Amino acid sequence: MKSYKKFQEYLQKELADIQSSGLYKNERIIVSPQDAKIKVSTGNEVLNFCANNYLGLSDNPELIAAAKEAMDSRGYGMSSVRFICGTQDIHKQLEKTIADFFGTEDTILYAACFDANGGVFEPLLTENDAIISDSLNHASIIDGVRLCKAVRYRYSNADMEDLEKQLQLAQAQRFRLVVTDGVFSMDGNVAPLDKIVALAEKYDAMVMVDESHSAGVVGKTGRGTTELYNLRGEVEILTGTLGKAFGGAIGGFTTGKKEMIEMLRQRSRPYLFSNSIPPAVAAAGIKAFQLLDKTNERQNKLHENTAYFNEKMKAAGFDIKPTQSAICAVMLYDAKLSQDMAAALLEEGIYVTGFYYPVVPKGQARIRVQLSAAHEKEHLDKCIAAFTKIGEKLGILS
Repeated sequence: MKSYKKFQEYLQKELADIQSSGLYKNERIIVSPQDAKIKVSTGNEVLNFCANNYLGLSDNPELIAAAKEAMDSRGYGMSSVRFICGTQDIHKQLEKTIADFFGTEDTILYAACFDANGGVFEPLLTENDAIISDSLNHASIIDGVRLCKAVRYRYSNADMEDLEKQLQLAQAQRFRLVVTDGVFSMDGNVAPLDKIVALAEKYDAMVMVDESHSAGVVGKTGRGTTELYNLRGEVEILTGTLGKAFGGAIGGFTTGKKEMIEMLRQRSRPYLFSNSIPPAVAAAGIKAFQLLDKTNERQNKLHENTAYFNEKMKAAGFDIKPTQSAICAVMLYDAKLSQDMAAALLEEGIYVTGFYYPVVPKGQARIRVQLSAAHEKEHLDKCIAAFTKIGEKLGILS
């Protein structure tokens, strides 16, 4: 059509500009299950260091068996939203299991945590209220805040002096909600939740934490930032995902105070207008939490792997962001350099991804290495050796 022709030319130019500036995102094709070792479409087997498979559960036989059994007994999909005819017993069981895991009062399931964050603010807060959000919060939180009419305040990442200043400004509003990621996904740092909660109490505010990158990872038993700071059950709202540590499939959740969860069931649009998660995902999710209740073995191994990898990478001379999670941000600062290094590492059998604007701020390009309990020491050593080799070749290491 004539009208599209002009738009097509505009898009083609924009895409060409993205490519020429070194910001174009290419998708590599995996032809095997997600694991520490994966096979890509070229036929090569590589070590995977860029998945959110923190506990190594993405290809766990017990989760797969639970999913298969659920498909046999409960079917493939629900073909409906929850309040019409999309609620099975295993959906309710998973919600209770999540609430028990985090020490909260109730849980509501979503198709993804993006939906959980997108659907949490508008049903609970109005133009009379305030949201005080960390500057590095996930895009889903930012989008969710945009959908809400509450007055918006923003504080610098994990900066408690700035948070206090914003809380003072927000005293003009009726209710106040401080929102933070538990682990900031690009840097790997953990939010200072103890200080956030203390300030929230001082200034009569509630707290919400997105535990997507911290649940299963942070805390002695992987129960996230509230466990790390001994605040279990004291934070009003937690959101999270089944798509990372808990098996790596789909599905998100909001868990917290029962009245809040009930209001979300009544008014949260992503919940009311999206299909229920498939029975197989619900059953595998339940199994994942059951496995974590039995033993800390996976968390312990993940923590050991993370400490070992960070120590060796720093010793090799790489610029590593401070981290308290399974995320190791190897700072390169230049977008094209991050892509060149990722491509060179793939040739060495190491699958990583360069991150650059708009995923991270301009001039802050990096390779984000994500450790897993599925990695063995020889995997870590091979990755460190490859980074060192390519780092020297590209002039990153002197």
